[in-house]
Amino acid sequence: MVPPNNVVPALNRSDKHNLPSALPLHDIAEIDAAITDYYDELCRAVRRRGHVSSNANEIVHDLYVRLKDRGTDLQGKSSLRAFLTRAAINLGLDRFRRERFEAKLFSGTEEEAANIISSAANPDIALDMPRRLAYLRDAIMELPLRQRRIFIAHRIGNLPPDEIAIRFGITRNMVDRHLRKALMHCLIRLDELDQA
Repeated sequence: MVPPNNVVPALNRSDKHNLPSALPLHDIAEIDAAITDYYDELCRAVRRRGHVSSNANEIVHDLYVRLKDRGTDLQGKSSLRAFLTRAAINLGLDRFRRERFEAKLFSGTEEEAANIISSAANPDIALDMPRRLAYLRDAIMELPLRQRRIFIAHRIGNLPPDEIAIRFGITRNMVDRHLRKALMHCLIRLDELDQA
């Protein structure tokens, strides 16, 4: 017998977690019951992937919160148990990635932090700035004419490389090559100033 449209047959407790894919599960009570029934199993699956017990509990809790907040549609899931297990394992993997990223981000020592160059202007450089600018101006003037024009159009005129290529009738690769050579020349010249 086929039930009429929009009528979902009543389920007994034994078969509600292994529903055929044709039955939609919109009731959050189903997720509550499934998390309760499979809680220990989900925690074990996460622990088998390397998490300690407290982290495994947090991951399963996060899974529950995410499913409840998002109102996840479980239609098409052939096994709610398998879906929850896979989702918990994936959240555990995400947690490992985040922990690894945070460890890398905050791994430096105070000594390393002290050696990072400040973005604030050094007073010595500020006093020497007019001389550095004059030296840079001379370095730019030493460039071949076309290279100098491309460099000035990009760095001072703020033109994108594609626009410069059109205006000069050359390829984008040639513009990049001119900019690279001009920048290297200027950096070398400034380095010579710093060495003197």
